[in-house]
Amino acid sequence: MLVNVTTRLDHFTLLGFPGLQPQYYGPVSALMFFVYLAIVLGNMFILVFVMYEKKIQKPTYLIFCHLAINDLTFGTLTLPKIIAKYWFGNNLISFHACFVQMFFVHYLGAVQSFNLMVMGLDRFISICLPLRYPAFISNTVVSVLCGIAWFIPLPIVISVVLQTISVPFCKSNIIAHCYCDHISIMSQTCTEKFLSITLSTVAVAMFCLLLPLAFIIFSYTSIIVVILKMSNANGRKKTFSTCTSQILITCLFYLPRLFVYLANALGFSFSSDFRIFLIMLYSLLPAAVNPIIYCFKTQDIKESLFMKLQRARIGIEQKGFPMNKMIRLR
Repeated sequence: MLVNVTTRLDHFTLLGFPGLQPQYYGPVSALMFFVYLAIVLGNMFILVFVMYEKKIQKPTYLIFCHLAINDLTFGTLTLPKIIAKYWFGNNLISFHACFVQMFFVHYLGAVQSFNLMVMGLDRFISICLPLRYPAFISNTVVSVLCGIAWFIPLPIVISVVLQTISVPFCKSNIIAHCYCDHISIMSQTCTEKFLSITLSTVAVAMFCLLLPLAFIIFSYTSIIVVILKMSNANGRKKTFSTCTSQILITCLFYLPRLFVYLANALGFSFSSDFRIFLIMLYSLLPAAVNPIIYCFKTQDIKESLFMKLQRARIGIEQKGFPMNKMIRLR
């Protein structure tokens, strides 16, 4: 749909995967629905579990809660709309709703990056400066640091959105993506400021991704050096196990993004469908997988879950014992 410069857009059309054939709409939407279900159930479980389990209300698990809130919010703001497109043919999103979605897509990505930096700081002090950990890190300190992580990207991303929403649109109202993001929206504009806006947005993205990443690399490199210097093999294994979940979560967030950015920088081109698939993969896979990592790669959560399951099993057996006894007596 061609749009005149003077025409005020009232909606955008989400294209989703451009090359997807209609016969695959059902399976793809069902897959995305189950991914969304995994995101909601997994992250809600982590939030509720940490809230009610006093034993694990520690700084590390408060950071997990902030990551879970981020993942839950991102999935809720992006997946239902594209699921509705493939299930019900509802592919329209209002002009302002598209920019709201764009804001949260980039804002939540930046917040996740800074929260991962807080997590790296927590592990760095815990392993490299263990005697000072109680003095430096507490629930209050972590809450303040995570609050700062939520605040830093806010004015930056708001300025990007305001800068983008003010430009004229003269191409089409079709968003070749599963959700509204800056690149997709800017591709429909016709402004002389296109280059400057794009460059400023790239600079913001690099600041929000590379600054935390630089500290994360420093912290985990320092941790690995400290672990390698330990003379006791069991001590090395035990210490490393305390940060494996954090390393996995960080890798899931950064490595696919770095792959896409490096591929583009080196001149590798992807088809539209494959590019969108990669973006959806690195945006949504961590949100669905992180709760599993929290549960199976974190000792305290794993032990608490095991104890609760054991108590539940014993309770069921005790309730069933009189009935079994009565059956034997008969």
